[in-house]
Amino acid sequence: MKKIITILCIAVIVLLVVFNMSNIMRIIYKLEFSEYVHKYSLQYSVDPFMIYSIIKAESNFEIGATSNRGAAGLMQLMDNTAREICKNEVLNYESGSTLYNPEKNIMLGTKYFAELKDVYKNDNVALAAYNAGRGNVNKWLEQGIIKADGSDIENIPFKETNTYVRKILKNYKIYRKLYS
Repeated sequence: MKKIITILCIAVIVLLVVFNMSNIMRIIYKLEFSEYVHKYSLQYSVDPFMIYSIIKAESNFEIGATSNRGAAGLMQLMDNTAREICKNEVLNYESGSTLYNPEKNIMLGTKYFAELKDVYKNDNVALAAYNAGRGNVNKWLEQGIIKADGSDIENIPFKETNTYVRKILKNYKIYRKLYS
């Protein structure tokens, strides 16, 4: 009798998990800061699910996130990158502390990703550049290590960048499935 009760309890738990999996996934794959994500995704013609995927991978939606290399905020921007992005923006960029402002960080990160997409014409390659920098990606393209169409991301030589691109693409698929 005890064994049957245990089996029934396990079955009930499994059913609850299966039927609530979408709700659980929505907790893990958040849509926080949606007003900023949607505003700047529209402004810079970027899929908002890609921006959510980048934020998830970069900071897991923690406003105060800082990497060991000094990247800051939700989209983990470096101070120099942010300054470069702001050159043509109507934004008074004062210091790295600006990067902890969710709206400014999402605006700058989305604009930066949009610029990379314009340069590379491909999400996969743009993601590699977001992580490893344009110089590295340009070198990989010139040397034929990766293709401009992004079809061979498994050849990205930096393990961190290789994993990063795959992680964001996985996140992107999940976001699209959950919220489309």
